[in-house]
Amino acid sequence: MLSYQIDTFGKPLAQVIRETPQPQGSEVLLRVGSCGVCHSDVHLQDGYFDMGGGNRLDMARAMQPPRTLGHEIAGTVVAVGPEARGVAVGDRRVVYPWIGCGRCTLCTTGDEQLCNAPQALGVHRDGGFADHVMVPHPRVLLDYDPLPEDQAATLACSGLTAYGALKKIDAPGAGDAVMIIGAGGVGLSGIRLAREMFQRPPIVVELDRSKWDVAREAGAGELIDPSADGALKALVKATGGGVAAAVDFVGAPASFDFGFGALRKGGKLVCVGLFGGATSIVPAMVTMKAVSVVGSYVGSLAEMQELLAIARAGRLPAMPLTAQPLAQASQALDDLRAGRIRGRTILHP
Repeated sequence: MLSYQIDTFGKPLAQVIRETPQPQGSEVLLRVGSCGVCHSDVHLQDGYFDMGGGNRLDMARAMQPPRTLGHEIAGTVVAVGPEARGVAVGDRRVVYPWIGCGRCTLCTTGDEQLCNAPQALGVHRDGGFADHVMVPHPRVLLDYDPLPEDQAATLACSGLTAYGALKKIDAPGAGDAVMIIGAGGVGLSGIRLAREMFQRPPIVVELDRSKWDVAREAGAGELIDPSADGALKALVKATGGGVAAAVDFVGAPASFDFGFGALRKGGKLVCVGLFGGATSIVPAMVTMKAVSVVGSYVGSLAEMQELLAIARAGRLPAMPLTAQPLAQASQALDDLRAGRIRGRTILHP
């Protein structure tokens, strides 16, 4: 079994060859066909998330190296444990990776992605930057036919994160505008889904104009450069007082402030991105504008099933993808860190 692992935080991934594991109990062994590279993988390789003001969220407590990254996984079942039911050798499946303990209130009410004792693949358990991955139970293996395997893999995080965030928006009225901030991998998923879920194409805010073409292809309406003089003021005026909802897929101080400032009275800002940094909120403005700010972290298993139904019905444009061999996993992370990726990079063992 070949894998590329974090051996030491802040260092390139290490190539590891070890005996291929055999599934026990309810476990299922997948031969990985496709694994997406996510921006959170960059933070995990670095070993921290930037909290702003020189503060860091140290990942050493949550993730103990060595660890194989990769949580956007699709592949083929090659072995099943004696207690695994509902899956057979040869089945092609995409993995729901955000696995919880299965016992706490969050898990039993369907929000296992928020579990305080998580078992997420690619974070707390070895993930898909490998030619095989062990999945603890067949319930998290979902049929993706007739989707291409590469596209199906992106739904496990990029697609699911966007879908979970957009579901937190109250259905906008015919005259209401929805704004998406960021046209990276997750932002593009949000744009594609917003066209499916809402009546109007979303306004898209993207600093990097080289991403505007792919944003338009995904279904963006108006595109805005937030660094342009008077951009926020012009947006508020053009929308008759601001947008009904903004989804920040970047998670930087500037993107959060732009999203908050663009809200109309009674609007909602959904925070998704993990870029890093810190900002301030004036409590009086929250009160006087009666706005709400909510967080959204990936999505539930039920939401992934809903998303797959939309995608399998052919109702989503394809995500722009770049394929690379698994051996280039470290380079793919460096490219993502440097902002050189358009859409999603998929690793192939």
